[in-house]
Amino acid sequence: MASMLPRDAVVDEAVSLQTAAAHQASLKKRSQAAIVWRRFCKDRMAFLGACIIGIAALAAIFAPLIAPHDPLHIEGSQRLAAPGTPGYLLGADEAGRDIFSRLIYGGRVSLVVAVVPVVAAAAISIRLGLAAGFFGGMVEHVLMRPLDVFFAFPRIILAIALAAALGSGMISVMLALMIGLIPYITRVAYGAVRTTKNLPFVDAARSCGARGWQIVLHEVLPNIMPPVIVYCTTLTGLMVILAAGLSFLGVGVKPPTPDWGIMLDGGRRVLTVAPHVATIPGLVILTVSVAFNLLGDGLRDALDPRLRTQLD
Repeated sequence: MASMLPRDAVVDEAVSLQTAAAHQASLKKRSQAAIVWRRFCKDRMAFLGACIIGIAALAAIFAPLIAPHDPLHIEGSQRLAAPGTPGYLLGADEAGRDIFSRLIYGGRVSLVVAVVPVVAAAAISIRLGLAAGFFGGMVEHVLMRPLDVFFAFPRIILAIALAAALGSGMISVMLALMIGLIPYITRVAYGAVRTTKNLPFVDAARSCGARGWQIVLHEVLPNIMPPVIVYCTTLTGLMVILAAGLSFLGVGVKPPTPDWGIMLDGGRRVLTVAPHVATIPGLVILTVSVAFNLLGDGLRDALDPRLRTQLD
């Protein structure tokens, strides 16, 4: 019947079919995203974690508009002021600096030091995991065996050693954390690739003549991202604690820079006379780290197809 139609009509019909197919694919992607979002919102604890992280991030971004004092300003007369003191909502620290202002500005440092290493390590690890898991053989041995050495060291000891070797400062801390994270994220990506590459849709892509890099980018990569994203989200909560721990031990960000770990270290010295100086930043660190874990659990449940029927 197509041979009886004018050539232009045949072309127009083919274009219409392609456009319709593209539109259906777009609708499918949007509907899947909407389903994932709806499932995530049903998880109240995960949604609470996302709200806490959002509030902390917004407070850090708009710190100059929210903070009532300069975080470095010292007011000797207000030293160790209790929470609720006029002008000092959460009190003052051992030097007379406003704790609330330092918490808000400290979020700029603590959140960046926690998030940036995870994102940077994930960008490197996904590439390593894809190459090692999909191609295997010598590529796998060259990439994975050196990384296995890092698993012989406890994560905290490795972070302290790397931070001490690279020197103090925000950049050095982020580099130390990033290097320590690469083996762990790579292992997760590698395992996901090894599982995904043997699935039927990958074999179908091969049978259609797709090249190796096309299969990796279009078939394997989208399917390994959910577990990697969930794992990285959980790791971010750990990095909040680890980054604060490095500053607390003196190998991280240096004072007087506002940082939650530095605030905790300063409060340790006056713990018996003014416990709020250490307790408040400690609670903030705990709350934000737990929020990232709640977010990771919610993303896992929303993205895992095996759990979708339970959530719907």
